[in-house]
Amino acid sequence: MLAQAAKTAQRQRIVNGQGFIAALDQSGGSTPKALMAYGYLADAWSSEDEMFALVHAMRSRVMQSPSFISGSILGAILFEKTLLNQVAGAPTAQYLWEQASVVPFLKIDAGLADVEGAVQCMKPMPRLSALLQTAKEQGVYGTKMRSLIHGFDADGIARVVSQQFAVAREVIAAGLVPIVEPEVDIHAADRDSIEALLVDLMLAELDQLAPSQEVILKLSIPVAPDAYAGLRDHPAVQRLVALSGGFSREDACERLAQNPGMIASFSRALMEGLSAGQSDEDFDAQLASVIAQITAASA
Repeated sequence: MLAQAAKTAQRQRIVNGQGFIAALDQSGGSTPKALMAYGYLADAWSSEDEMFALVHAMRSRVMQSPSFISGSILGAILFEKTLLNQVAGAPTAQYLWEQASVVPFLKIDAGLADVEGAVQCMKPMPRLSALLQTAKEQGVYGTKMRSLIHGFDADGIARVVSQQFAVAREVIAAGLVPIVEPEVDIHAADRDSIEALLVDLMLAELDQLAPSQEVILKLSIPVAPDAYAGLRDHPAVQRLVALSGGFSREDACERLAQNPGMIASFSRALMEGLSAGQSDEDFDAQLASVIAQITAASA
């Protein structure tokens, strides 16, 4: 459980720190892809336990790299199994904060529901209360949950935003800070219209929060530079962060740099170029280069 002084220090780091948030929360169906991108063949594991052991080793290597603890990583989003594991002999969240000054977050959604209209809301979360309690016990600062918008569907987008903020209020009531993530598919033909509606709906939800209630917003990089300025400047928003959403790291960084006050929260783009077969020296050099590039785009 975090002491109040630690919560205050973590909030200060998220709100005012220079750098970005690492997304280390691949889970379920995304884990095999992450491992294969890291250089493993599909036959490298024969059970789910072996698969998650490999992915934890991968994440531990990242978290223990001198480049990761150099100060540019403000926070890290974790999968539950990562949170409940250890890094360098310490519980993961404790290691991140005490050894690296990295603020820990926990992914709490149970995945995406089936497509309805042009959106995917979050699946029901029957374990939400228990997850929030676990997060608090482990010293986690906040949470993250993802929905997906495939095309312009006014009713569907409204459902996504309403669900995201309903869960966000539960997270806030538990004493944690929610990362609200209604992702927009970068391949949607009408992204500009989707993003405009999303801004209006999210501003309306933000206006309904009490002064003590704060969120972090994680959004797809907008078509129009600085389209999220109103969200970024809202007093209830601690930070506005961007997902890479399928863009290459080069493209994502170039687009992100056109959005003042928006910082990265990349997953695949962060791990791009890292391999299980690299020496520690080569691994750290590659990670240092990636972190420097993403930090510059987030400046």
